[in-house]
Amino acid sequence: MNEVLLALVSGLIVGIIFTAIKLPIPAPPVLSGILGIVGVYLGSLIYNNVISHVIEKIF
Repeated sequence: MNEVLLALVSGLIVGIIFTAIKLPIPAPPVLSGILGIVGVYLGSLIYNNVISHVIEKIF
C-alpha cells in the first residue's frame, strides 16, 4: 500500500510540474492507452502465477 501512495504522490507532483511548464503530461491521453498498460501488467501476473507453474510441472 505504501508503494501505491508513493506512486500516486509522485504522479501528482509530475503532473503539476509538467502543467506548470506547459508540457504535455507523460501519460496516455486516452482510455485505450491506459488499458494497454493495465493489460501488460495483467499479462505479467498471469505468466508469473499460472503459466510458469504449468511449465515447471511439465519439465
